[in-house]
Amino acid sequence: MTSYSRRIARFVRASGSSFYWAMRLLPRQRRQAMFAIYAFCRELDDIADGPAATAEKLSALNDWRDRLQAIRAGRAAGPLGLALHEAIECFHLDYREFDEIISGMEMDVRGEMRAPKADLLRLYCRRVAGAVGLLSVPVFGCDSPGSRAFALTLGEALQLTNILRDLDEDAGLGRLYVPHELLDEAGIAARDPLTVVNHPAFPSACERLAAWAEERFEAAGLAVSPADAGRLRPALIMMTIYRRLLDRLRRRGWRQRQPTRPGIGESLWVAFRHLAWQR
Repeated sequence: MTSYSRRIARFVRASGSSFYWAMRLLPRQRRQAMFAIYAFCRELDDIADGPAATAEKLSALNDWRDRLQAIRAGRAAGPLGLALHEAIECFHLDYREFDEIISGMEMDVRGEMRAPKADLLRLYCRRVAGAVGLLSVPVFGCDSPGSRAFALTLGEALQLTNILRDLDEDAGLGRLYVPHELLDEAGIAARDPLTVVNHPAFPSACERLAAWAEERFEAAGLAVSPADAGRLRPALIMMTIYRRLLDRLRRRGWRQRQPTRPGIGESLWVAFRHLAWQR
């Protein structure tokens, strides 16, 4: 393992994400590629969620487009740049999907994600999560249309679950991802994030969004063929972890929203269970 790969792996493990344990099941080269993709996404997240002014954030995100062009031209620099170059070259990853992720982060920074229309929310999910799925599929060793459909559908399900998990945190950042249509159906006219999340009818809108996420999980499961299931095992682990998280959020309810995240123990248990199923 190269020194830059070790640094990226340490970063991913230190993040405390369930992603780390799901990807640990992959062979080393595939695992390193997934860690590089994850680290890229985390870096963009940190830019979008950071304290800098909007113009500075947009400039920093656009700098990543320049860095990707440099990587494409064989001028990768820094641990993450080198790790991305290795992943892209080894697994023939599509540069356009990295650009999609950047575009999704720009939607956050520009303030577009404040009670968006449902179609805009779908586009956002496609960019920030579906693109990650499409980058992951070749790393897992799949190239079938079904595996791509699975990646896009699961990406939407995971992102909707993240939205439901982080409602109050996002409101504090001036963001409200629950779509305009669901707020209207619940009788909520306000659009200020902090006002909306404290509205007495907000739980109704959240439950409708949770049903949308559940439908996406169902559709993702149906898109997996028996031929692809073994190679997609890390993604199926993530699906199991996040579906359990969605179930826990729904049982908890949407009025008293205590923080809820999968723990390391649960992530390990799910990973080991998937390993047992493969034997």
